[in-house]
Amino acid sequence: MTAYKAPLDDLRFALFDVLGAESTLTGLRDGAAHSRDLLDAVLEEAGRLSEQLLAPTNGPADEEGCRFDKATQTVTTPKGFKEAFKQFAEGGWTGLTNPEAYGGQALPNVLGTATTEIFQSGNLAWSLYPLLSEGATHALEVHGEEWQRERFMKPIVAGRWTGTMCLTEPQAGSDLGLLKTRAEPGENGTWKITGTKIFISAGEHDLTENIVHLVLARLPDAPEGSRGISMFIVPKFKVNEDGSLGARNTVAAGAIEHKMGIHACSTCVINLDGAEGYLIGKPHKGLMAMFTMMNAARLSVGVQGLALAERALQNSLNYARERLQSRALSGPKFPDKPADNLLVQPDVRRMLLTQRAFVEGSRALLLYTALQTDVEARATDEAARKTAGELVAFLIPIAKGVVTELAQECTKEALQIYGGHGYIAENGVEQFVRDARIITLYEGTTGIQAADLLGRKILQLQGVGFRHLLEEISTFCQQHASDESLRAFIAPLAVATKNWSELTLKLAQRVQANPEELGAAAVDYLYYSGYVALAYMWARSVAASETGAHAAAFRQAKRDTATFYFARILPRCLTHQAAIEAGVDTLPSIA
Repeated sequence: MTAYKAPLDDLRFALFDVLGAESTLTGLRDGAAHSRDLLDAVLEEAGRLSEQLLAPTNGPADEEGCRFDKATQTVTTPKGFKEAFKQFAEGGWTGLTNPEAYGGQALPNVLGTATTEIFQSGNLAWSLYPLLSEGATHALEVHGEEWQRERFMKPIVAGRWTGTMCLTEPQAGSDLGLLKTRAEPGENGTWKITGTKIFISAGEHDLTENIVHLVLARLPDAPEGSRGISMFIVPKFKVNEDGSLGARNTVAAGAIEHKMGIHACSTCVINLDGAEGYLIGKPHKGLMAMFTMMNAARLSVGVQGLALAERALQNSLNYARERLQSRALSGPKFPDKPADNLLVQPDVRRMLLTQRAFVEGSRALLLYTALQTDVEARATDEAARKTAGELVAFLIPIAKGVVTELAQECTKEALQIYGGHGYIAENGVEQFVRDARIITLYEGTTGIQAADLLGRKILQLQGVGFRHLLEEISTFCQQHASDESLRAFIAPLAVATKNWSELTLKLAQRVQANPEELGAAAVDYLYYSGYVALAYMWARSVAASETGAHAAAFRQAKRDTATFYFARILPRCLTHQAAIEAGVDTLPSIA
């Protein structure tokens, strides 16, 4: 059994000290009430809920898993899940950031991101059930008609129903142009949807009375490829005009996947046999609605990486403090005990500092990105909204791709600290390793995030978001250039940023000469970008820790971790730069 304590102090530090969220949020449209006191109260309650209700179910639910009944095509979730979801919905968490017009609380996205981390650390598999609903409601809000929002969105926001994203098919994963699910005209403006979807998280369960699937399919006159995809609302139970439930729709789970991790989340094969559905948005414009869901989901998946890494860090740190084994190389540090604890070993400290550097740096980066989504949505200045939106678009592939990859390293290091005891299931750490493997895959693999960053955000969009971030980092470095206490961070950050800019320009020129260079360099470029972005967050964190009433131990911990990051992690950029410069010629074809 692993422990979990919500990291409220560091969340508050990142939100209010590093990012200045209170002044930003209260200055936005309808933001006067979004004070630190309100946000603090919400964080406190989220921590209590996760620690007391969700975290204790994590290990037992993973062991129990979900049960699928072939005869009824239904799924039973693990013990405690249904009651937890009931309390979650009754507490208003299912509508935390949704508009008040549809039953939500209209609280900031950055607060939703912070609470999502807390819930996902408590139980990642459980958190996927309400998380998928967020993408569905966002798509309905942006692309749906008003009657669709009233009939389908409101019950999801209230927590009576959940939503899913039904995108992937056996032959069509990332290449949705191969999608075969078809939609035929039905009665009274409805459509009959037929096809099979796979890997559908929370596709069937017993937590709510209805499930609303958002399904990608092709109309009869659809153009070939991805330009011919439309999106449809397909509920598990048909919904009458007054909102009451009608007959069972012909959409059902055909199986649940047997997976490496997240055993307590029902990942389903979904079969549609002429299921009644409603077109959402315009015909053949389903990808627009899909990306509305996808961008929000990608940020949330990045948060999943942070959440798993946080819990892995907490437990491996506790274990290193308590585990007595061998002596320090320089002689006993606890001579009154039979052995020293693991913390006396430099390599154990390296693994713990690596975790802490990635966890706290990623937290700042993810919250920074989420705060920009609030500025994009609510700023009264049009230019500010535009800049924030361009920043978000640039940062999303980094937030998803890099943070989830770093979570692999964090959970691996936690397991290493436990040694053989970490490999034993009853100690709980191996679950973090298994659960973390999926987050680099769904909502687009790391390679897809890298291609999006380099191919679209840098080349197609001419790096507009990238330039905003460079300008911001440059301004920060200039403001603190004469600050002696930050010299160890400002100078290398300025150099790394300059190198990042120059590397990007050279790489863009090479890709223009040979498009194959994009695929050869993209992942290394993604990592390079992530490491520099985290360096910026760490420099800001040290600067913020030097102001205010922070305890000396807190300030020293931030400085020590930042020093470790700049000395031992940021130089990884050199390796990625060398790989980028090696070019596509070093990747010969393999028979």
